[in-house]
Amino acid sequence: MNGVADHGDGGGRRVLVQALDDGADLRPVVARRPGLAATALFGRDAVGVRRHGLVPLLLLPLVAACGGPYSTLEVHGPASSSIASLWWGMFFGSLVLFALVMVALALTFLCPNWARRVSPAQWIIGGGLVLPALVLPPLVAWALVAGERLLPLPGQGVTRIEVVAEQFGWQFGYPDQGGATTVNLLHLPAGEPVDLHITSTDVIHSFWVPQLAGKLDAIPGKTNVLRLQADRTGTFYGQCAEFCGIGHAFMRFEVEVREPDDFLRVVDGLAAEP
Repeated sequence: MNGVADHGDGGGRRVLVQALDDGADLRPVVARRPGLAATALFGRDAVGVRRHGLVPLLLLPLVAACGGPYSTLEVHGPASSSIASLWWGMFFGSLVLFALVMVALALTFLCPNWARRVSPAQWIIGGGLVLPALVLPPLVAWALVAGERLLPLPGQGVTRIEVVAEQFGWQFGYPDQGGATTVNLLHLPAGEPVDLHITSTDVIHSFWVPQLAGKLDAIPGKTNVLRLQADRTGTFYGQCAEFCGIGHAFMRFEVEVREPDDFLRVVDGLAAEP
């Protein structure tokens, strides 16, 4: 009992830690007094922290209900669908890893004799190599396959749209429809793939329509190509996803997706305007 404070502040921590080091079985004590371990390890504020910790749990339904035009999980195209599927796969894969780690942690506390039989080398190999190997390789393979599907393959005769970013706006050109141009408004045909040839005139920007595809940088002097397709008609919203200056927050644009015939009619009409 050396080192135990006579005023009751911190002594329990020393006793509990020493008992754990000695391999003592504390399950009967913890069962009778559930707050003992938390108070001893983390101090008297542990009980208050435990109570206040319920607040984030109560707020989780509100967070889960969040959505909007920039949601990456409300998808309306093959590219965004692949990205969302990969996100969910990584999420559940991380849950599997977390569960395996928690099982190992529980066995260590509840079965100290079992934990002592596991050597440090076995912990390193099992926890550092075997457990990640069960989850990470399938996720990497999934990511590679999904990324391959998003690449714009040449020779498919898809519609070409030229995207030029500048502080702080977007210009869209339609060379296949008579050279029409729009500012901060992108027209797309529904159900058809479109190749966006993206560049910038000043600094690096990032083109992003969350509900349709992933991000792609707009780089001065370089053209990047993004394959985009919308599965339905409607209005979607995009933005610059790379900080580019004081007006970055206002560098947004709309995407109007129409039926293919309506798309041609609208864009051809823009090209015919003086």
